[in-house]
Amino acid sequence: MYFCLEKNKTNIMDYSFLDFLTLAGALGMFLYGMKIMSEGLQKVAGDKLRNILSAMTSNRIAGVFTGVCVTALIQSSSATTVMVVSFVNAGLLSLAQAISVIMGANVGTTVTAWLISIFGFKVDISVLALPIIGICIPLIFSNNNNRKSWGEFMMGFALLFLGLTFLKDSVPDLRNNPEALSFIQNYTSMGYASIFLFLFIGGALTVIVQSSSATVAITLIMCTKGWIPFEMAAAMVLGENIGTTITANIAAIKANIQARRAALAHFIFNVFGVCWALLLFYPFATLISWIVTNYGPGNPAELTSFLNSLPPEVVEQITSGENFTDPELVALQDKALSLQISVSFGLSLFHTLFNITNICVMIWFVNSYVKICSCIIKPKKDQQEEEFQLRFISAGILSTSEITLAPAKQEIGLYGKRVHRMFGMVQELYYEKDIDKFLKIYARIEKYEQISDRMEIEIANYLTKALEGRLSSLGKENIRMMLRIISEIESIADACYNLAKAIKRRNDGNSIFTDNQNRSINQMFSLDNKAISHMNELLEKPEQEITNEDINISVNIENEINNYRNQLKNDNIENIDAKRYEYADGIYYMDIVSECEKLGDYVINVAQAVVKKKS
Repeated sequence: MYFCLEKNKTNIMDYSFLDFLTLAGALGMFLYGMKIMSEGLQKVAGDKLRNILSAMTSNRIAGVFTGVCVTALIQSSSATTVMVVSFVNAGLLSLAQAISVIMGANVGTTVTAWLISIFGFKVDISVLALPIIGICIPLIFSNNNNRKSWGEFMMGFALLFLGLTFLKDSVPDLRNNPEALSFIQNYTSMGYASIFLFLFIGGALTVIVQSSSATVAITLIMCTKGWIPFEMAAAMVLGENIGTTITANIAAIKANIQARRAALAHFIFNVFGVCWALLLFYPFATLISWIVTNYGPGNPAELTSFLNSLPPEVVEQITSGENFTDPELVALQDKALSLQISVSFGLSLFHTLFNITNICVMIWFVNSYVKICSCIIKPKKDQQEEEFQLRFISAGILSTSEITLAPAKQEIGLYGKRVHRMFGMVQELYYEKDIDKFLKIYARIEKYEQISDRMEIEIANYLTKALEGRLSSLGKENIRMMLRIISEIESIADACYNLAKAIKRRNDGNSIFTDNQNRSINQMFSLDNKAISHMNELLEKPEQEITNEDINISVNIENEINNYRNQLKNDNIENIDAKRYEYADGIYYMDIVSECEKLGDYVINVAQAVVKKKS
């Protein structure tokens, strides 16, 4: 039987400080699960998953269909949008692709409302969370990095659903205490003011409960009890569409800029949809009532007036779930049940048609959403290049001519600038004394190293495909040299990251360098910086303007780095023997010096490849 409520004897909800801490802990588990899942994706996904997702979201329609299917399967638009945000955060989906999937998720979530209407229950995927954790524990402790990454991804996935479940269970129990909301029946006759009020209530409830499906159930209870008419329940459904976007925005708090833009796009998309729905609210609600009346169980708008026409004690009897022998009570109970079912179908249909219509209207403005979100959420000046993206190489059919190499050359030039910026962070890290600022810079260097790995793979894939085309022998040789160049640039990024780790080891060991050591490191940094700067000049220079003098400059800088490294190595032994500093300090010191020398080796390799490519 649908929505036959037991008499609730407890009207006052006890909510202690411990309950509040439990809610905060549930939110923490949710955010941590999202973080672990995103990191696992970055490690395990590689190109295969990205290519699959790209194929599934190759156009707007496919992206919407993907969102519908995924959300229908897991029965949580919040979980779908959170996963989409994590995909964007991991660089697996573009912002435009993510927006299409999120649009589909809004339709997919209405499946839950239909299940409530048809079957009266909701499948909870969170029951699989603990078995998933049981499976992934052996993987996490595996020596195989790939299996370990899969384990981390699965662990994050399970924690995400556990977090969502605990969030629902940790909030004030409004589902089992709907009487706490019965006062709002006094505010249902104020026209559009009532619509805005109930829209706000629906959004606020969804934010609190962290589940639009649970809020839909609460709305159905309120409507079937006769507290609010069908139109006000429909307004609450509109508010729930806005409230459900909060989950993804919470998940994106610590994510990168593109992920935050995806979450914002979800919010803007639903807000714009609610705006047009409000303009056409009464005609749209009347259309839904007409459809359910003529092709369904009855008119959903009649339930409130029917229940209000009966004495309160009779309403309590026929909605208690008891079996009666009195024919009059049986008839009233059957009619009430029929109207309750019509309300359920009416709200489900309203929810579904609203989202489908919204998609049909808004799907043509995906690129506009991208521009709006990009304008609203702008990267900080020092974070302009901290998101993975290829600026000059785009997907699609490659040209078979030498023109293919032009965007690759531009992208390699950008690659060189990224690692130069990364080296600048290393220099900043070396002298940073504030622990919080130090860790923030270290995290940025780590992020740049991940970006460097992705750039190498993407540019290499592009060049490898180009190599299969009908190029001249000179063009193919140039591509081989480009492949060598990007490999060496990635090694420079690795050297920068190794320098950062060496500096962190020095700090963790509470080692303090002498003024002479700091001056020596500073000189080595200066030489490396000079080498990278000249390397980038060569990468930007037209091939016809490159001369032998250019490579001679790079060779001279490299020789200077090697000679200085040898000098510092000999000085270090003498200084340790003379007790000018501790042996451990000398180890940390030479680790940094050695990494600087290795970085210089990679730079000269790039310079030699550029000159060889030209010749």
